[in-house]
Amino acid sequence: MKILFIGDVVGSPGRKMVQEYVPKLKEVYKPQITIVNGENAASGKGITEKIYKQFMQLGIQVVTMGNHTWNKREIIDFIDDAPNLIRPANFPPTNPGKGITYVKYNDLIVAVINLQGRTFLDPIDDPFTKADELIKEAKEKTNIIFIDFHAEATSEKQAFGWYVDGRVSAVIGTHTHTQTADNRILHGGTAYITDAGMTGPYDSVLGVEKDTIIQRFTSNMPARFEVDTKGRAQLNGCLLTIDEKTGKATKIERIMINDDHPFMNL
Repeated sequence: MKILFIGDVVGSPGRKMVQEYVPKLKEVYKPQITIVNGENAASGKGITEKIYKQFMQLGIQVVTMGNHTWNKREIIDFIDDAPNLIRPANFPPTNPGKGITYVKYNDLIVAVINLQGRTFLDPIDDPFTKADELIKEAKEKTNIIFIDFHAEATSEKQAFGWYVDGRVSAVIGTHTHTQTADNRILHGGTAYITDAGMTGPYDSVLGVEKDTIIQRFTSNMPARFEVDTKGRAQLNGCLLTIDEKTGKATKIERIMINDDHPFMNL
C-alpha cells in the first residue's frame, strides 16, 4: 500500500499547489490513500467548510489539523459532520470533532490519527498517553496506522517516533513548515520524518511575507503576519510504502516541488 501525505497547506498558494499537483502525484505514484494537513489552509490559519469540500473533491481521503484548528470559528459548526476531517486527539475531550478516523480501501482499513505536541505549544493532554489509547483501539481493526504528529520541538517529535516505533506504520511530523532530511524507517518498522514541510509560498518565511518577518526581527515591534500570495509556490510531503499484512513501513520518500526542484525531476 502507498500513502501520499501533503505537508501543511498554507493559504491560497498552498491550495493552488494541491489542486495542480495532487492529481499529477496520484498519476505518477498511484497511492491508495492521500492525506493532507489543512490547519493553515484558510488565509494561513484554520480551515473552512468550502476548502474542506474542495480537498474531498480532489480525492483526498483525510484532512488533519493542528494548533490552528479553531482559528476559523465556522469549523465548530461542521467538524462533527465531516467524517474525513480530524483534529488533534489530545485536545480536551469536550472539544467538537475527533482525533482518529478509518479509511477503507478494498479489503484494507487504514487508521489515521492526529496528535499535537506540548513543548512550546498549548499545555494540552499528554500525546504519548493518548497515542497508547488510540493505537490499542486501532489495532482491533487494522495494522496500518498513520500518525500526523503536529509539534514544535524536534526532540519531542523524535521521542514520540521512538515511543510508538513498531506499533504504527508511520509518524509524520508537521507544524514547523520546513522539510527535514531525516526520513527513515525506525528499528520496529515505523516510517518517520521530523517534518514533511509546508505547501504554499516558496519566497517567504514559513509561508508569511518575508519583509514583515524581517522587520519583526530587526525592530522587535509587533507586526501583522500575512500569507505571501505574490511570490512563487511550493509543495512538500512524503510517500510511504506499507506492507499490507504487517503494517510495517518498507519505504519513505520525501516529495519536494518548487522552482529549484521541478516536478519533472522527481
